[in-house]
Amino acid sequence: MADISAAEVKKLREKTGAGMMECKNALVSTEGDFAKAEKLLKEKGLAALEKRANRATDQGKVFVKIKSDGSSAVLVELNAETDFVARNPDFISLGNTIVDLALEKDLSQPTDELNALVQDLATKIRENMGLKRLCQIKAGSNEYLCQYVHGEGVIGIVVKCESDKPEVFKNKETQDFVFTLAMHIAAFNPAAIDRSKIDSGWLKEQEEIFQAQMQKDEKMAGKPENVLAGILKGKVNKYLSEICLMEQGYVMDEKITVAKAIEDYSKKIEASFALNEYVYYKVGAQTE
Repeated sequence: MADISAAEVKKLREKTGAGMMECKNALVSTEGDFAKAEKLLKEKGLAALEKRANRATDQGKVFVKIKSDGSSAVLVELNAETDFVARNPDFISLGNTIVDLALEKDLSQPTDELNALVQDLATKIRENMGLKRLCQIKAGSNEYLCQYVHGEGVIGIVVKCESDKPEVFKNKETQDFVFTLAMHIAAFNPAAIDRSKIDSGWLKEQEEIFQAQMQKDEKMAGKPENVLAGILKGKVNKYLSEICLMEQGYVMDEKITVAKAIEDYSKKIEASFALNEYVYYKVGAQTE
């Protein structure tokens, strides 16, 4: 039997995350061959993962990073089975590594390389993990990106704004205003910037839901068709005003809409100002 030193066992444990006895036994069974022992432990880790394959990975964190020159931003949702693992330093380090690689390699979706990194940590921790989604937002010379992360990574937001005087984005007041818009989006999770961005098929489905509700409402019985059509239109308009960002009550002053807050700020800085795009990620949220 090969003479296995404590230093070798410790080194294997640090490399694989397996227990001390597991590492020692792996080295013994492979007669001290470190590479074979590491492979053996990884295979055991994969086997453990296969047994847990059906367990939900609805915990995790959202990682967000903007490139140092402000030209692009990446959002990543990395999932695990438990909140305990989501708070693990190795898990957090992996998420930060993924956003760095995505920015460095100009990635806009998960790749085999990134998934392999996730799988390596999963086998080490022996808990299901997954790179659920990744996206990248680009900004032009007259645009500005701002990020907001809420609840230690439960929600992540990137907002892209534009102005005909991009120098305004160097002002802290403007940066704070955009940051507040990002916080608003985190708080209210609008479905779209405005009505023009609402999918027509989805909107038709909502109208059908309202119609079905009205048909079951005794108060609607006997009302003329034109009156019912008006009520339906009113319900749809009210719903759209609640889910479209520009029509929502502004988080800092609900007496005005987000659109009015942006209009007022544009006048204040004497420059055009528009919120053109945003991305909202929430851990565990359903995606298409």
